[in-house]
Amino acid sequence: MIVQIYEVQKPEEAEKCAELGVDHVGSVIISGEEWRNAELKDVVKVCKDSGVKSSLIPLYNEEDLIYKTLDYYEPDLIHFCDSLTDIRGNKIDLEPIKEFQFRLKEKFPEISITRSIPVPAKGIKSDLPSVEIAEELEGVSDYFLIDTWLGKEPVEGFVGITGITADWDIARSVVRNAKIPVILAGGLSPENVYDAILKVKPAGVDSCTRTNAVDKSGNPVRFKKDFEKVAEFVKQARKAAIVLS
Repeated sequence: MIVQIYEVQKPEEAEKCAELGVDHVGSVIISGEEWRNAELKDVVKVCKDSGVKSSLIPLYNEEDLIYKTLDYYEPDLIHFCDSLTDIRGNKIDLEPIKEFQFRLKEKFPEISITRSIPVPAKGIKSDLPSVEIAEELEGVSDYFLIDTWLGKEPVEGFVGITGITADWDIARSVVRNAKIPVILAGGLSPENVYDAILKVKPAGVDSCTRTNAVDKSGNPVRFKKDFEKVAEFVKQARKAAIVLS
């Protein structure tokens, strides 16, 4: 069972994640204007030294800049989470994305590609073509990450960072149909990850918002992890994995 934790932006936090048993340490490059970040480069180095995998989400999609980013950071995984549907949930033309990922795999065969697959929050839109999208992108991806689709996303043009649970029934359909490993995300926390694994049976689980620290009002603080939550998340994921085995 892969355990992935996102919004790890500092090398000392990456080291702590590795100590707690996290398998994939995820970081976010906020913009194409400031894509070089010495601390994130150190995060990738800490991951390599610790024997865990580094994963980067670039919040931009210019092809040449993506290539420069990969040359600079040399991560284990590059994670694309740009929207694959319009605001009504209709699938966009995925051919340009497939062609881009094919070119990237040829240019950087040592770097795995994770592609976020949108799955609606329960009760929002049950006919979102999640399985169809996954089938179309399977041949040019190494991992899928199921994340929650709302229609109006917190970061425009990108899926995820909602803190809201995806529909686990639809997520399970994606897992059952996929021929590559599928990581489940979307509102996962130490409190629900055990049940999520038993229900969906993914290859891995991912947490961002629900393992972040919170402010005085109880709202998650971006890019600041709560390592007690991370430790419990890892514990519950491992516990569920034993049950499945």
